[in-house]
Amino acid sequence: MGLIVQKFGGTSVADAERIHKAAARAIAAKKNGNEVVVVVSAMGDTTDDLIDLAKQVCKFDGKEISPPKREMDQLLVTGEQVTIALMAMAIEAQGEHSISFTGGQIGLLTDEAFSKARIQSINKHRIFDQLRLGKVVIVAGFQGVTPEGDYTTLGRGGSNATLVALGAVLDADVCENYTDVDGIFTADPRIVKNARKIDRISYDEMLELSGLGASVLQTRAVEFAKKYNVPIHVRNSQNENEGTWIVVETSNMEQIVVSGAALKKDLTRVTIKQVPDYPGVAAKIFGDIASANIVVDDIIQNLMDDNTANISFTVEHGDLADLKTVVDRICKELGGKCIAIYHGDLAKVSVVGVGMRVHTGVAQRMFKALAEAKINIQNITTSEIKISCIISKDQGDKALQVVHDAFELHKAP
Repeated sequence: MGLIVQKFGGTSVADAERIHKAAARAIAAKKNGNEVVVVVSAMGDTTDDLIDLAKQVCKFDGKEISPPKREMDQLLVTGEQVTIALMAMAIEAQGEHSISFTGGQIGLLTDEAFSKARIQSINKHRIFDQLRLGKVVIVAGFQGVTPEGDYTTLGRGGSNATLVALGAVLDADVCENYTDVDGIFTADPRIVKNARKIDRISYDEMLELSGLGASVLQTRAVEFAKKYNVPIHVRNSQNENEGTWIVVETSNMEQIVVSGAALKKDLTRVTIKQVPDYPGVAAKIFGDIASANIVVDDIIQNLMDDNTANISFTVEHGDLADLKTVVDRICKELGGKCIAIYHGDLAKVSVVGVGMRVHTGVAQRMFKALAEAKINIQNITTSEIKISCIISKDQGDKALQVVHDAFELHKAP
């Protein structure tokens, strides 16, 4: 007997019919001799609908405010609470016993970073008690509670973090992530029509792709999986096909120079000009930004002749309102002529592969392909297994197709 944690995303539980299909998969896994825990997201577009409703409510008498993050989390957790109850009902209707839990009911504790909370601990005992009674346990993804009992959410894609965190704490044999696609592809198949499904990919490669725009798995979910060596099987909830396995790196993976390409849209470059050039300033700037739970990337610092520096970095557009508040305060505290300039409508195209460690010429091949397509590169960042280029947003889709073709990712290795 094994222990399987399954997760069904919003499209996989969008209506009663799909909920029953997901329930049937969980029951089949149980009848094969496994203990089964199921993580579910909110149905269909429920989360987006709730966000839109909150925005409407926050407009009144000609004024508009940003929805308070604590109250947004209070609102958004309701989506998953609907799904867990319906999933438990569907399993009972099909003849198996089930029980549903919210994040708080299984003691999934997080920090207090509303809308981007991080999991601190999970009380596994209540889940194990119900598994021993022969029940399929349903858990709400995307949510937890603070030690004080306030609801929190784990950010976009947070149900994946719930999936793998449960897999780790329960010592699961596998985490099955059911989505509306057949697995992880060499690029987004909605943009690159000749994208190919990847059979196996390493944690490190998936970690980079997730952070660079691949939306199938949240970055923190992959971090959990790598840290606790939890295999993830990404599969299509509408068929029985083998999907993509995310596993520990193997030696033959290095034979593949580039495993995938990714595109992240809606980026903004922030340039803080005339920053005083002395030790500790950069630490203050990025420390204050980090305290606001804002992730930055592509940091560049240029020293000027007047003993000041220009510091540039990129952020996702969704963080821009919070970031401006922090940056305005920083500029006032630094005094002088410090100003911030914002340049939006940017995107980042990237290629990833553990084979880059042992193969040369990858950067030249990528830059040449973009140049021949007349796509201008504004910034370049690299790591041991990735190369990223900041480009104009309106050329993003074209750039992804160009680099995908340049490395012939449509061909099986």
